[in-house]
Amino acid sequence: MSTPLLLLVAVGVALVVLGLVTAKRPEHAIADRDGYFDRWQVLHGGYDPRTATVWVRFWLTLVYRIGRPLAKRGVQPDVVTLSSVWIALAVFVPAAQGGHWPILAGWVLVASGLFDTLDGCVAVLEDRTTKWGYVLDSLVDRVNDVVYLVAVVSVGAPPVLAITCGVGFFLMEYARARAGNAGGDAVGRVTVGERPMRVIFLSASIHFGGVFVAHAHAVATVGLSVMTAFTAVGLAQLLVALRRQLLALPVAEPTAV
Repeated sequence: MSTPLLLLVAVGVALVVLGLVTAKRPEHAIADRDGYFDRWQVLHGGYDPRTATVWVRFWLTLVYRIGRPLAKRGVQPDVVTLSSVWIALAVFVPAAQGGHWPILAGWVLVASGLFDTLDGCVAVLEDRTTKWGYVLDSLVDRVNDVVYLVAVVSVGAPPVLAITCGVGFFLMEYARARAGNAGGDAVGRVTVGERPMRVIFLSASIHFGGVFVAHAHAVATVGLSVMTAFTAVGLAQLLVALRRQLLALPVAEPTAV
């Protein structure tokens, strides 16, 4: 067994132990799905996930179904957050084998994407949302975005296309962060380029690269191209929504010196 694989296994075992040791069962009852959606709405600028696209609703419902048992057990949200990075890095184990192994790698990426959203779900259900958790989650999201794109490149997608797509990811999240600092909400609008779509298209790019081995390069390139296009459209949607929102805010009075 190679050193990187041994290290990955050791870190995985450490995360499981950490999750068990730090778990603390919540004293209150765990909310149902509608209760989770209500809390999610409050934490995301008032945006009701029940009015979102079918993909976003399906994704959040799936996350709730998986997160509810973890919340009952009292698993710490930060442990779930860190676990998503571990699973993302595990994508390279089957992807590096070539042949049909990327089929498994695509599903590992889906699991990482679920854990990437699962931490917020667990925090909401356990009433353990913190500002530190918000920052850690945002940081891990950006790390995972990079790992996902590198994984698609490892299957055959062009690096330049991955960089272009990554810049689009960064600009969307940076615009949201700056809008929040400017007095708007940090969501602005749920677009066609959100994380569920990233996970779906990037995992499919890897998965079907393993199905159609002789055309893995073309499959990965097409999948990443579609995601890049969705990201560009999503960025435009977001900027239009943020501009409308921020221009409607009252202008702050100048402060006397």
